[in-house]
Amino acid sequence: MLKIYLETSKQTIEQWLNTILKSPIPEYERLYESMNYSLLQGGKRIRPILTKAVLEAMNMDASLYKEFLCALECIHTYSLVHDDLPAMDNDDYRRGNLTNHKVYGDGLAILAGDGLLTYAFQLCSENKTASANQKIKAIQCLATAAGPEGMVGGQAFDLLSEGKHIPLEELKILHGGKTGALFNAAIELGLILSNAEQEKYTAYMTYANCLGLLFQITDDILDVTGTIEELGKTPGSDMRQDKSTYVSLLGLEGAQSEAHRVAQNAHSALSTLTDNTEILSAIIDYLMERTH
Repeated sequence: MLKIYLETSKQTIEQWLNTILKSPIPEYERLYESMNYSLLQGGKRIRPILTKAVLEAMNMDASLYKEFLCALECIHTYSLVHDDLPAMDNDDYRRGNLTNHKVYGDGLAILAGDGLLTYAFQLCSENKTASANQKIKAIQCLATAAGPEGMVGGQAFDLLSEGKHIPLEELKILHGGKTGALFNAAIELGLILSNAEQEKYTAYMTYANCLGLLFQITDDILDVTGTIEELGKTPGSDMRQDKSTYVSLLGLEGAQSEAHRVAQNAHSALSTLTDNTEILSAIIDYLMERTH
């Protein structure tokens, strides 16, 4: 069931993404081509799917809020474009294709990332369904998650930690920003747009925290055990850059054990809710299955 849900949701989100980036000025077409190159390359679309799943758990029609879901994917894609640059991770492949800067050059790749990030907030403001208050809360949620308190902060700490062996607590802070912040935002967006009661926030955000952590642990495991086909990028990049990961700090078995513990906590958080969280629960198991 989850496989079908993920695939149909991915197709729906990609149909929406296909319509959003059209150059209003002929002279800017190369920039928009570069932005679309990375945005439309595929990937799992797990972040907007999470928002969609939360909205649906609350009996909301996700299509009425498609701009917010697309904005989330624009922000995620911008981070990948910049992450792949020579000054950052210096990767040649992303999602099985040449990275943006390998096709368009460093300068245009930087501008494509800038364009995707800022356009995300323009998209949010253009939604016709959400109230003004919901838009403000949603934009604040996304900006906080994407900015120096969240993803950018985590990326900076990651960059400064290269070649160092940081302890587990610092690694959790690093990934809480770099990966976890946008996962949290994906869940919180669904709560904001569905006007969820405050008591639901605690359970959903506990789930979100666990899911972001689980995604990073399983990603670290896959970097060791996966193939270029599974990852869409060259495996072993963490080891080559001498990065601290859950595998380097805990060993492969220790990282797998930690993943199981976090997955159980995520399931426990959902079990306190009366909403239809079957899909959200299945996503936990899906992440765990990536490593087997």
